[in-house]
Amino acid sequence: MARRGINIPLDDWRRRDQERLALVAEVEGLRQERNTLSNEVGARKSKGKPADEVMEKVRQLGDTLKEREARLREQDEALLQAALQIPNLPHASVPAGTGAADNKELRRWGTAPAFKFTPRPHWELGEQLGILDFARAAAIAGSRFVVSQGAGALLERALGNFMLDLATREHGYLEVLPPAIVNRKSLTATGQLPKFEDDLFRLTEDDYFLTPTAEVPLTNLHREEILSESDLPRSYAAWTPCFRREAGSYGKDVRGLIRQHQFHKVELVRVTTPDRSSEELELLTAHAEAVLQRLQLHYRVVALCAGDLGFAAAKTYDLEVWLPSQREFREISSCSNFEEFQARRGNIRYRPVAGKGNRFVHTLNGSGLAIGRTVVAILEQYQNEDGSVTIPEALRPYMHGMERIK
Repeated sequence: MARRGINIPLDDWRRRDQERLALVAEVEGLRQERNTLSNEVGARKSKGKPADEVMEKVRQLGDTLKEREARLREQDEALLQAALQIPNLPHASVPAGTGAADNKELRRWGTAPAFKFTPRPHWELGEQLGILDFARAAAIAGSRFVVSQGAGALLERALGNFMLDLATREHGYLEVLPPAIVNRKSLTATGQLPKFEDDLFRLTEDDYFLTPTAEVPLTNLHREEILSESDLPRSYAAWTPCFRREAGSYGKDVRGLIRQHQFHKVELVRVTTPDRSSEELELLTAHAEAVLQRLQLHYRVVALCAGDLGFAAAKTYDLEVWLPSQREFREISSCSNFEEFQARRGNIRYRPVAGKGNRFVHTLNGSGLAIGRTVVAILEQYQNEDGSVTIPEALRPYMHGMERIK
């Protein structure tokens, strides 16, 4: 935890654990004493001897036991809730560091487009082309929403279909259409709850939540299950709406599609054995990179340092796409290995072919990709001086042969 820059109060944990163990010993002792006295009551009655005094002791012990058991349940729940606030341990290969400035660039792909004009930001291009309408979205719902229309709506649909086809037909993922509403247990298993409840949209009447990412329902497909090792690894892909509060100002991201309350994303999830999970992370990342490469979008891959890791991740690679208007790389996908972290919280295990005892699986996930941010990258990298936008060749079959938005 120190590598993450997090201080865990170990002395407090030790004290609370010792108090719990003492309470467990007391409860077990009371149960044993009550059982002994209950047996004595039965023995006395079978012999016709009076048992009222012993029965009264049993009753008093029962009252004391009930109170101690309630305290133990409270203590167990308090310890569980405290434990659920502790993030995953960083993998040994994760770079040291405290924030984004310490992340390590691993590689770049492609070259940044060269323009003979000043490139426009995506929101300006989208509004001028009539494919993005932020004003009407604000009237319908509020800020951080968008109406995509015409070629803009078609572009989103084309990207979703293209990404799913690549994942399922070439990379072997099973397509899933999961619920967009999830329960508290599902979000706890993947690590969003209890720590990040304020970041979620909650349906208070039923204690349901709008899913922030398809990682949640896809990982929870196997919650409380024991899989066979021969069935692993498993890989799932889903194209879903995602909902996030995105509280805060976020500076330049207030405008445009970078931080929206609602957006679409194709998510990739893999479930595997511990000995394969490092290899699976490289494979998952390559699958996400393949989308950018087919679209001919300039990007880089960054290894997150320990201080910049997400709460549940043991190791993460970010894919960052080049945005000409900002002259910088921006995240378009995070590919993470959670190792046993989510499996422990969701009790997802597998039965080894050789050896005894069930073991926890390792889970991984990555965006393959965030569709709104892919629209941003296409609008900005493929823009022309006259304000039109060229459609990447790989998308044209999904765009009814359209070569340019103008």
